Amino acid sequence: MSSTDTLQVQQYGPWAVIAGGSEGVGAEFAALLAQAGINLVLVARKEGPLQETASRCRDYGVDVRELTVDLITDEGVEQIISATADLEVGLFIYNAGANTHSAEFLDGDLAAFQRVIDLNVTTPLRLIHHFGGLMRDRKHGGLMLVGSLTGYMGSARHTVYGGVKAFTRIYAEGLWLELREHNVHVLELVLGLTRTPAMERVGLNFDIPGMPVSEPADVAREGLANLANGPVHIISTHADNPSVHATRDRSKILLASHEMIQKLLQGTPSGPSE
Repeated sequence: MSSTDTLQVQQYGPWAVIAGGSEGVGAEFAALLAQAGINLVLVARKEGPLQETASRCRDYGVDVRELTVDLITDEGVEQIISATADLEVGLFIYNAGANTHSAEFLDGDLAAFQRVIDLNVTTPLRLIHHFGGLMRDRKHGGLMLVGSLTGYMGSARHTVYGGVKAFTRIYAEGLWLELREHNVHVLELVLGLTRTPAMERVGLNFDIPGMPVSEPADVAREGLANLANGPVHIISTHADNPSVHATRDRSKILLASHEMIQKLLQGTPSGPSE
């Protein structure tokens, strides 16, 4: 954070809710907000990493609540709303939109694809409808959706995931228009390849020549610094990616991206192997 910490606490405090706040970029968001004096509600499925991040943030002297929930379920959403009913939430960050079913569409399971849609569309919309309404009434706050470059172009095994990420970007732009006069900031933070624990567990090849890679701490710092600069901010490491620039020859960009993704997935369980 910067010398504007006091202003940010007034705008985004006294509490922030981070869905997907246990590790990687979410954990770095949490640490930076804790340093700025903002109390936290951290939401994630994995109890161990969630407790570790909560403990790290408490060391900065803020209050932290931990919620171990499944964000795909109605019960999970209701638990978040209930657990924050007594709090003034000034910032909501949705960092939980993963691709939970990587498969070619016609070979995939429709129920599993529906879970991708629920995690990336249904749940964040319900939570933003709740928290955003309260922020609008109070005339201050911030809403951040963590997006992906995948939402700028189609890719094999990401047909549904790319589609939902495109949706959230356009949704964020409309929401930004609606809330700009109510002093509620809206930002879609677009990430590219990032060296998170989840991506490392998958076994992605981060060492491809010419493939830019972001670090979680840098992403979180840049995202919070641009929260007031919505509606969309692409992480600077990936801002020159050809997919974000309009072109008439979409097939050329899609094929070039597909080739690079195959190298990225080389040797992983869901990708090609030698």
